[in-house]
Amino acid sequence: MRTPGHLFVAALLAGWPAISALATVPAEEHVLEWQFDVALDGKPVGDHFFEIRQDGSQQILETEARFDVKFLFVTAFRYRHQSTEVWRDGCLSSIEATTLSNGKNLSVRGTSTDGEFELSSNSGPATLSGCIQSFAYWNPAVLDSSKLLNSQTGEYEDVTVTFEQREQLDIGGESVAALRYRLSAAAGDITLWYSSDSNTWLGLEAPAKGGRTISYTAVTIPEQNSVMQLFAAGD
Repeated sequence: MRTPGHLFVAALLAGWPAISALATVPAEEHVLEWQFDVALDGKPVGDHFFEIRQDGSQQILETEARFDVKFLFVTAFRYRHQSTEVWRDGCLSSIEATTLSNGKNLSVRGTSTDGEFELSSNSGPATLSGCIQSFAYWNPAVLDSSKLLNSQTGEYEDVTVTFEQREQLDIGGESVAALRYRLSAAAGDITLWYSSDSNTWLGLEAPAKGGRTISYTAVTIPEQNSVMQLFAAGD
């Protein structure tokens, strides 16, 4: 199935151009979809898909990212990421993620058991406590978090989120009232935009290696208020 900009930002050690058309997807049977075109310094490099569906009292996220950075018609950087996350009551219940970053294979697996989150990654096993959240930009609750799990590396990172300002964002040729936040993490500062009326994730921009900029341009986002409706369905 196709579907944490943070992933590519981390891969490049730490984006997005204007969009031609934006589709809003009705939340049929409690399914939400995001699709972003990804650019590096304004040049297309790939896409990132997200699909979230309600399954009883939990939400299941399927995501897939595919990036290819070319130099003189030669692929200089190839990135593939797939992840399945299960969420319950706003916390991560399990994760299974695989990443191919320029020939390097990474994996992250974790499960919540008896109040602890048992994690396994290339860095080895770890046990985390409390309500674990990943860099799940689709869930506006991450804006209140102080630690987030990197689904590429398995690192549990300290983060700081700051509201910056209200502004009008050009989405599919239409001006949309948006809230801009700065999420500071180990890889650098990530700018996030959410709609001011429903907190729907609209896009991101972040620094990349070499003073470059990665950006996510929304192609498909859920219809207004469907994010809140999805989580209400699990109550």
